[in-house]
Amino acid sequence: MAIGGEGAACEDGAVRLREAGFAPDLMDRIDHGIRAGLILGLHGLVLTRHGRIVAERYDAGEDAAWGRPLGRVRHGPDTLHDLRSVTKSIVALLYGIALERGLVPPPEAPLLAALPRYADLSADPARAAITVGHALTMTLGTDWNESIPYTDPANSEIAMEAAPDRIRYVLDRPMIAAPGQRWVYNGGTSAVLGALIEAGSGEDLDTFARQALFAPLGIEGFEWHRGRDGRPSAASGLRLTARDLARIGQLVLDGGRHAGRPIVPAAWLAAMVQPHLATGDGLHYGYQWWLGEGRTGEAGSPVRPWSAGFGNGGQRLMLLADAGLALVLFFGNYDRPDRWAHPARLWSEIVLSCLIGDDTVGRN
Repeated sequence: MAIGGEGAACEDGAVRLREAGFAPDLMDRIDHGIRAGLILGLHGLVLTRHGRIVAERYDAGEDAAWGRPLGRVRHGPDTLHDLRSVTKSIVALLYGIALERGLVPPPEAPLLAALPRYADLSADPARAAITVGHALTMTLGTDWNESIPYTDPANSEIAMEAAPDRIRYVLDRPMIAAPGQRWVYNGGTSAVLGALIEAGSGEDLDTFARQALFAPLGIEGFEWHRGRDGRPSAASGLRLTARDLARIGQLVLDGGRHAGRPIVPAAWLAAMVQPHLATGDGLHYGYQWWLGEGRTGEAGSPVRPWSAGFGNGGQRLMLLADAGLALVLFFGNYDRPDRWAHPARLWSEIVLSCLIGDDTVGRN
Protein backbone atom coordinates (compact mmCIF):
# COMPACT_ATOMS: atom_id res chain seq x y z
CA MET A 1 0.00 0.00 0.00
CA ALA A 2 1.31 3.47 -0.83
CA ILE A 3 1.78 5.98 1.96
CA GLY A 4 -1.50 7.72 2.64
CA GLY A 5 -3.68 4.88 1.33
CA GLU A 6 -6.37 3.00 3.23
CA GLY A 7 -5.67 1.67 6.71
CA ALA A 8 -2.94 -0.91 6.92
CA ALA A 9 -5.06 -2.98 9.31
CA CYS A 10 -7.28 -4.12 6.43
CA GLU A 11 -4.47 -6.31 5.05
CA ASP A 12 -3.03 -9.49 6.48
CA GLY A 13 -0.24 -8.04 8.61
CA ALA A 14 2.01 -11.08 8.72
CA VAL A 15 1.80 -11.62 4.96
CA ARG A 16 2.46 -7.96 4.30
CA LEU A 17 5.54 -8.00 6.52
CA ARG A 18 6.87 -11.19 4.97
CA GLU A 19 6.42 -9.79 1.46
CA ALA A 20 8.32 -6.68 2.52
CA GLY A 21 11.27 -8.74 3.76
CA PHE A 22 10.50 -8.65 7.49
CA ALA A 23 9.97 -11.42 10.00
CA PRO A 24 6.17 -11.87 10.17
CA ASP A 25 6.11 -11.63 13.98
CA LEU A 26 7.50 -8.07 14.07
CA MET A 27 4.32 -6.59 15.55
CA ASP A 28 4.10 -9.42 18.08
CA ARG A 29 7.59 -8.51 19.24
CA ILE A 30 6.47 -4.92 19.75
CA ASP A 31 3.47 -6.12 21.77
CA HIS A 32 5.77 -8.22 23.91
CA GLY A 33 8.10 -5.27 24.46
CA ILE A 34 5.20 -3.13 25.62
CA ARG A 35 3.86 -5.80 27.98
CA ALA A 36 7.35 -6.33 29.39
CA GLY A 37 7.80 -2.61 30.07
CA LEU A 38 10.67 -2.33 27.60
CA ILE A 39 8.72 -0.02 25.27
CA LEU A 40 6.68 2.55 27.18
CA GLY A 41 4.67 5.53 25.97
CA LEU A 42 4.27 4.52 22.31
CA HIS A 43 1.69 6.68 20.53
CA GLY A 44 2.18 5.76 16.89
CA LEU A 45 4.29 3.77 14.48
CA VAL A 46 4.46 3.72 10.69
CA LEU A 47 6.93 1.41 8.96
CA THR A 48 7.39 1.66 5.20
CA ARG A 49 9.56 -0.03 2.62
CA HIS A 50 9.97 1.44 -0.85
CA GLY A 51 7.05 3.78 -0.15
CA ARG A 52 4.63 1.06 0.94
CA ILE A 53 3.21 0.92 4.47
CA VAL A 54 3.98 -2.52 5.85
CA ALA A 55 3.13 -1.93 9.52
CA GLU A 56 1.13 0.68 11.37
CA ARG A 57 0.03 0.98 14.99
CA TYR A 58 -1.58 3.64 17.20
CA ASP A 59 -2.06 3.67 20.98
CA ALA A 60 -3.93 6.00 23.31
CA GLY A 61 -1.85 7.94 25.78
CA GLU A 62 -1.22 11.22 27.57
CA ASP A 63 0.00 13.82 25.09
CA ALA A 64 0.99 17.47 24.81
CA ALA A 65 1.37 20.13 22.15
CA TRP A 66 4.66 21.98 22.62
CA GLY A 67 4.34 21.56 26.39
CA ARG A 68 0.60 22.26 26.61
CA PRO A 69 -1.15 19.18 28.09
CA LEU A 70 -3.75 17.60 25.82
CA GLY A 71 -4.87 14.87 28.21
CA ARG A 72 -5.35 11.32 27.04
CA VAL A 73 -5.47 11.22 23.24
CA ARG A 74 -6.71 8.34 21.07
CA HIS A 75 -4.07 8.53 18.36
CA GLY A 76 -4.78 7.49 14.79
CA PRO A 77 -3.70 8.05 11.18
CA ASP A 78 -5.12 11.59 11.14
CA THR A 79 -3.80 12.71 14.56
CA LEU A 80 -1.25 15.50 14.56
CA HIS A 81 1.65 14.88 16.92
CA ASP A 82 4.59 16.94 18.13
CA LEU A 83 7.78 16.21 16.21
CA ARG A 84 9.81 18.25 18.68
CA SER A 85 13.38 18.29 17.37
CA VAL A 86 12.61 16.20 14.30
CA THR A 87 11.51 19.68 13.21
CA LYS A 88 15.21 20.53 12.86
CA SER A 89 15.67 17.84 10.21
CA ILE A 90 12.68 19.18 8.25
CA VAL A 91 14.20 22.68 8.41
CA ALA A 92 17.37 21.24 6.85
CA LEU A 93 15.28 20.04 3.89
CA LEU A 94 13.69 23.48 3.59
CA TYR A 95 17.13 25.08 3.62
CA GLY A 96 18.19 22.90 0.70
CA ILE A 97 15.13 23.96 -1.28
CA ALA A 98 15.74 27.63 -0.48
CA LEU A 99 19.40 27.30 -1.45
CA GLU A 100 18.53 25.90 -4.87
CA ARG A 101 16.17 28.85 -5.37
CA GLY A 102 18.94 31.30 -4.53
CA LEU A 103 17.16 32.54 -1.40
CA VAL A 104 19.76 31.68 1.22
CA PRO A 105 23.57 31.65 1.38
CA PRO A 106 25.59 28.43 0.88
CA PRO A 107 27.18 26.58 3.81
CA GLU A 108 30.59 28.21 3.28
CA ALA A 109 29.18 31.76 3.56
CA PRO A 110 29.90 33.84 6.70
CA LEU A 111 26.83 33.62 8.90
CA LEU A 112 26.80 37.16 10.30
CA ALA A 113 27.23 38.67 6.82
CA ALA A 114 23.97 36.95 5.88
CA LEU A 115 22.22 38.58 8.85
CA PRO A 116 23.09 42.29 8.54
CA ARG A 117 20.85 43.18 11.48
CA TYR A 118 23.51 41.59 13.71
CA ALA A 119 26.56 42.98 11.90
CA ASP A 120 27.82 44.55 15.16
CA LEU A 121 28.68 41.07 16.42
CA SER A 122 31.30 40.74 13.66
CA ALA A 123 33.62 42.94 15.69
CA ASP A 124 34.69 39.74 17.40
CA PRO A 125 37.01 37.98 14.87
CA ALA A 126 36.22 34.54 16.29
CA ARG A 127 32.49 35.13 15.93
CA ALA A 128 32.95 36.60 12.45
CA ALA A 129 34.49 33.27 11.40
CA ILE A 130 31.22 31.38 11.96
CA THR A 131 29.72 30.14 8.70
CA VAL A 132 26.27 28.92 7.72
CA GLY A 133 27.78 25.43 7.66
CA HIS A 134 28.65 25.74 11.33
CA ALA A 135 24.98 26.42 12.05
CA LEU A 136 23.92 23.45 9.93
CA THR A 137 26.28 21.14 11.84
CA MET A 138 25.81 22.65 15.33
CA THR A 139 29.47 23.62 15.59
CA LEU A 140 29.20 27.36 16.25
CA GLY A 141 31.78 27.27 19.03
CA THR A 142 29.48 29.19 21.39
CA ASP A 143 28.38 28.36 24.92
CA TRP A 144 25.07 26.45 24.85
CA ASN A 145 23.50 24.00 27.27
CA GLU A 146 20.47 21.86 26.49
CA SER A 147 21.64 19.03 28.71
CA ILE A 148 19.52 20.27 31.62
CA PRO A 149 15.73 19.71 31.65
CA TYR A 150 13.60 21.77 29.28
CA THR A 151 11.47 22.64 32.29
CA ASP A 152 14.45 24.63 33.62
CA PRO A 153 14.59 28.27 32.42
CA ALA A 154 18.38 27.97 32.39
CA ASN A 155 18.13 25.52 29.49
CA SER A 156 19.55 27.44 26.54
CA GLU A 157 16.65 26.70 24.18
CA ILE A 158 14.12 27.82 26.80
CA ALA A 159 16.18 30.93 27.47
CA MET A 160 16.29 31.62 23.73
CA GLU A 161 12.50 31.39 23.49
CA ALA A 162 12.17 33.83 26.40
CA ALA A 163 14.66 36.34 24.97
CA PRO A 164 13.42 39.61 23.39
CA ASP A 165 15.38 38.72 20.22
CA ARG A 166 15.95 35.00 19.95
CA ILE A 167 18.40 35.27 17.02
CA ARG A 168 20.61 37.78 18.82
CA TYR A 169 20.51 35.53 21.86
CA VAL A 170 21.85 32.64 19.78
CA LEU A 171 24.54 34.62 17.98
CA ASP A 172 25.78 36.53 21.05
CA ARG A 173 26.60 33.56 23.31
CA PRO A 174 30.19 33.53 24.63
CA MET A 175 32.70 31.82 22.35
CA ILE A 176 34.22 28.74 24.00
CA ALA A 177 35.84 27.06 20.99
CA ALA A 178 36.85 27.80 17.42
CA PRO A 179 33.92 27.36 15.02
CA GLY A 180 33.80 23.88 13.53
CA GLN A 181 35.91 22.25 16.24
CA ARG A 182 33.32 21.08 18.76
CA TRP A 183 29.80 19.67 18.35
CA VAL A 184 27.28 20.92 20.91
CA TYR A 185 23.57 20.19 20.62
CA ASN A 186 22.09 23.61 19.89
CA GLY A 187 18.48 24.36 18.96
CA GLY A 188 19.55 27.93 18.38
CA THR A 189 21.24 26.88 15.15
CA SER A 190 17.87 25.75 13.81
CA ALA A 191 16.33 29.09 14.77
CA VAL A 192 19.08 30.86 12.81
CA LEU A 193 18.51 28.65 9.75
CA GLY A 194 14.78 29.38 9.95
CA ALA A 195 15.54 33.11 10.11
CA LEU A 196 17.71 32.87 6.99
CA ILE A 197 14.91 31.08 5.11
CA GLU A 198 12.39 33.70 6.20
CA ALA A 199 14.69 36.58 5.27
CA GLY A 200 15.43 35.13 1.85
CA SER A 201 11.91 34.02 0.97
CA GLY A 202 10.04 36.95 2.50
CA GLU A 203 7.65 34.41 4.06
CA ASP A 204 7.11 32.93 7.48
CA LEU A 205 8.78 29.54 7.83
CA ASP A 206 5.49 27.65 7.97
CA THR A 207 4.21 29.42 4.85
CA PHE A 208 7.40 28.58 2.95
CA ALA A 209 7.19 24.97 4.15
CA ARG A 210 3.61 24.68 2.95
CA GLN A 211 4.32 25.76 -0.62
CA ALA A 212 7.84 24.37 -1.01
CA LEU A 213 7.55 20.98 0.69
CA PHE A 214 4.19 20.02 2.15
CA ALA A 215 1.86 20.85 -0.73
CA PRO A 216 4.00 19.03 -3.35
CA LEU A 217 3.86 15.92 -1.12
CA GLY A 218 0.10 16.16 -0.63
CA ILE A 219 0.47 17.12 3.05
CA GLU A 220 -2.50 19.29 3.94
CA GLY A 221 -2.78 19.23 7.73
CA PHE A 222 -0.02 20.47 9.99
CA GLU A 223 0.62 22.90 12.81
CA TRP A 224 3.74 24.92 13.54
CA HIS A 225 3.90 26.47 16.98
CA ARG A 226 5.18 30.00 17.31
CA GLY A 227 7.40 31.42 20.02
CA ARG A 228 6.83 34.53 22.09
CA ASP A 229 8.17 36.65 19.24
CA GLY A 230 5.44 35.31 16.94
CA ARG A 231 7.88 33.40 14.72
CA PRO A 232 7.51 29.67 14.02
CA SER A 233 9.87 27.63 16.18
CA ALA A 234 12.39 26.08 13.80
CA ALA A 235 13.90 24.03 16.62
CA SER A 236 10.87 22.10 17.82
CA GLY A 237 7.48 23.48 16.81
CA LEU A 238 6.18 21.30 13.96
CA ARG A 239 3.25 18.87 14.31
CA LEU A 240 2.42 16.29 11.62
CA THR A 241 0.69 12.95 11.30
CA ALA A 242 2.84 9.84 11.33
CA ARG A 243 1.92 9.03 7.73
CA ASP A 244 2.88 12.51 6.55
CA LEU A 245 6.22 12.33 8.32
CA ALA A 246 6.72 9.00 6.56
CA ARG A 247 6.04 10.78 3.24
CA ILE A 248 8.89 13.15 4.02
CA GLY A 249 11.13 10.23 4.89
CA GLN A 250 10.28 8.59 1.58
CA LEU A 251 11.13 11.81 -0.23
CA VAL A 252 14.63 11.65 1.26
CA LEU A 253 14.95 7.96 0.33
CA ASP A 254 13.86 8.80 -3.22
CA GLY A 255 16.63 11.34 -3.69
CA GLY A 256 14.37 14.36 -3.20
CA ARG A 257 11.84 13.42 -5.88
CA HIS A 258 8.12 12.75 -5.49
CA ALA A 259 5.94 11.39 -8.30
CA GLY A 260 8.78 12.14 -10.71
CA ARG A 261 9.05 15.77 -9.62
CA PRO A 262 12.23 17.11 -7.95
CA ILE A 263 11.47 18.82 -4.65
CA VAL A 264 14.73 18.76 -2.67
CA PRO A 265 18.03 18.75 -4.61
CA ALA A 266 19.68 15.33 -4.55
CA ALA A 267 23.09 16.95 -4.09
CA TRP A 268 21.83 18.69 -0.96
CA LEU A 269 20.52 15.43 0.47
CA ALA A 270 23.88 13.78 -0.14
CA ALA A 271 25.67 16.62 1.67
CA MET A 272 23.07 16.59 4.45
CA VAL A 273 23.95 13.06 5.56
CA GLN A 274 27.73 13.40 5.42
CA PRO A 275 29.15 12.99 8.95
CA HIS A 276 30.92 16.05 10.30
CA LEU A 277 31.66 15.53 13.97
CA ALA A 278 30.99 12.78 16.48
CA THR A 279 28.26 13.56 19.01
CA GLY A 280 29.93 11.66 21.84
CA ASP A 281 27.38 8.86 22.06
CA GLY A 282 28.51 6.67 19.19
CA LEU A 283 26.71 8.76 16.56
CA HIS A 284 27.69 11.51 14.12
CA TYR A 285 25.95 14.65 12.92
CA GLY A 286 25.31 15.97 9.42
CA TYR A 287 23.18 18.97 8.47
CA GLN A 288 20.65 18.84 11.33
CA TRP A 289 20.42 15.04 10.89
CA TRP A 290 21.74 12.29 13.16
CA LEU A 291 23.83 9.54 11.58
CA GLY A 292 24.54 6.05 12.86
CA GLU A 293 25.02 2.42 11.91
CA GLY A 294 23.22 -0.83 12.60
CA ARG A 295 22.89 -4.44 11.54
CA THR A 296 19.79 -6.12 10.16
CA GLY A 297 18.68 -9.68 10.89
CA GLU A 298 19.93 -11.00 7.55
CA ALA A 299 22.57 -13.70 7.88
CA GLY A 300 26.02 -12.15 7.54
CA SER A 301 24.56 -8.65 7.38
CA PRO A 302 27.23 -5.93 7.30
CA VAL A 303 27.04 -2.74 9.31
CA ARG A 304 24.70 -0.41 7.42
CA PRO A 305 24.40 3.39 7.73
CA TRP A 306 21.19 5.07 8.80
CA SER A 307 20.11 8.70 9.13
CA ALA A 308 17.48 10.12 11.46
CA GLY A 309 15.63 12.99 13.00
CA PHE A 310 15.38 12.76 16.80
CA GLY A 311 12.89 14.58 19.01
CA ASN A 312 12.26 15.01 22.73
CA GLY A 313 9.94 12.37 24.12
CA GLY A 314 10.91 9.63 21.67
CA GLN A 315 9.91 11.16 18.33
CA ARG A 316 11.86 9.55 15.51
CA LEU A 317 12.19 9.49 11.73
CA MET A 318 14.61 6.66 10.98
CA LEU A 319 15.87 5.95 7.45
CA LEU A 320 17.88 2.96 6.24
CA ALA A 321 18.55 4.20 2.73
CA ASP A 322 20.11 1.10 1.19
CA ALA A 323 17.01 -0.91 2.14
CA GLY A 324 14.43 1.74 1.19
CA LEU A 325 13.18 1.63 4.78
CA ALA A 326 11.56 4.40 6.82
CA LEU A 327 10.26 4.19 10.39
CA VAL A 328 8.23 6.88 12.12
CA LEU A 329 7.83 6.66 15.89
CA PHE A 330 5.71 8.90 18.10
CA PHE A 331 6.05 8.59 21.87
CA GLY A 332 4.70 10.57 24.81
CA ASN A 333 7.80 10.45 27.00
CA TYR A 334 8.42 14.20 26.89
CA ASP A 335 11.18 15.50 29.16
CA ARG A 336 12.06 11.94 30.18
CA PRO A 337 15.65 11.55 28.96
CA ASP A 338 15.86 8.27 30.89
CA ARG A 339 13.54 6.76 28.27
CA TRP A 340 15.78 7.38 25.25
CA ALA A 341 16.30 3.61 25.04
CA HIS A 342 12.67 2.87 24.19
CA PRO A 343 12.68 4.13 20.57
CA ALA A 344 16.29 2.97 20.17
CA ARG A 345 15.31 -0.53 21.27
CA LEU A 346 12.33 -0.61 18.93
CA TRP A 347 14.52 0.45 15.99
CA SER A 348 17.58 -1.72 16.51
CA GLU A 349 16.30 -4.74 18.42
CA ILE A 350 12.98 -5.17 16.64
CA VAL A 351 12.71 -3.42 13.27
CA LEU A 352 16.29 -3.87 12.08
CA SER A 353 16.62 -7.35 13.54
CA CYS A 354 13.36 -8.35 11.79
CA LEU A 355 14.63 -7.20 8.38
CA ILE A 356 15.70 -10.50 6.89
CA GLY A 357 15.16 -10.26 3.13
CA ASP A 358 14.31 -8.25 0.06
CA ASP A 359 10.99 -6.52 -0.58
CA THR A 360 9.33 -8.74 -3.17
CA VAL A 361 6.36 -6.47 -3.97
CA GLY A 362 7.12 -2.95 -2.83
CA ARG A 363 8.93 -1.96 -6.04
CA ASN A 364 6.09 -3.10 -8.30
